Formats: sequence, C-alpha cells, structure tokens
Amino acid sequence: MDVEKMSLPCCQLCGAEEQTVREAGFQVCSSCCTVVETLKKHPSLIDKILPYIQDEQSNQAALKKKTDPELPEVLDGKRYRAIDRDQNTWYLSVSEVEGQPVEIFASTAFDRDHELQSRISNLTTITRLISLILRHIFLNEKLTLEKCLKQIQRSSRNKNDLPDMLYRVLSRYVKIR
Repeated sequence: MDVEKMSLPCCQLCGAEEQTVREAGFQVCSSCCTVVETLKKHPSLIDKILPYIQDEQSNQAALKKKTDPELPEVLDGKRYRAIDRDQNTWYLSVSEVEGQPVEIFASTAFDRDHELQSRISNLTTITRLISLILRHIFLNEKLTLEKCLKQIQRSSRNKNDLPDMLYRVLSRYVKIR
C-alpha cells in the first residue's frame, strides 16, 4: 500500500476537514481511503457502482432542465420582410439565444385596417405559441397549458375574437390545484 501520511485541511474526495493521507494520487480522509483501497482491490465494483452514479447525474440534469430559464433582457435578433398574397408587407422579427430562435413577432404597416385587425390578432396568437415552442425546444423551458393560455389571452384584441374564444374554451381544462 502506497499510503503517505500528510496533514491537509480537507479530503479531496468528500471534503471532510480531518487528517488526510495520500492514496491513489488524492489526499483523502480515513473513510475515503477505505473506499479507494477497496476499489483498488476489487476494480469490478466500479462497473457495478457507475450505473447508479450516472443515473443520479441524469436525474440531476433532468431537474435542471425542468426549471424554466430566464431570457436575457436584450436578445440578438433578425428582421425579415415578407409580402403576403394580398401584397401586404409583413415584418417578422426573430429573437435568438446563442444563434437559436426563441421568439418570433410579426407586424405590418396596415394594422389600422379593420379587416386586418382579426388577422393580426390570429397572427399574434400563432407567433406567441410558436415562441413558447421554440423556448421549449432550444432552452428546455417547460411547456404547460397555463403558459399557452396566458399567451393566447395576451394576443386577444377584442372580445369574442378567435384568441378570446380559444382562451375561454381551453381554460376549462386547467386543473384546479
């Protein structure tokens, strides 16, 4: 056994603040020294332990993914101009995080036109829901019915427009908690 006694403030494996010894290239406490010696004598134990460690790491990563990331206050973005079949000019703005799309917005210079108001309301609904999906795909933001309803409600411009009707129908499916 190549154990060399030294006193360091803490174990390099578990962090315990006690007397340590040099074992397998680490300064370890007596408990960790026993583990290291056992693993040296029975290396096949590593193969048995490793799946449990990896499962735990996967679980921790999954927990991190479940929490919704905060979007920065300022995002990079690109703006595109498109013309629809009625020759209306539309501006599509795509916000990005690390080059990935996370939000999309659409607007037109004709938003005072009454006929376009309902189209804009529907378009706002579509872009808000697509933005939710993009954040789910690229930022692992959790997608819930409540979040969808919030975006649908925010896109409504008038009572009984399509977003308002969608909101009222779908909100019946929210489970009371």
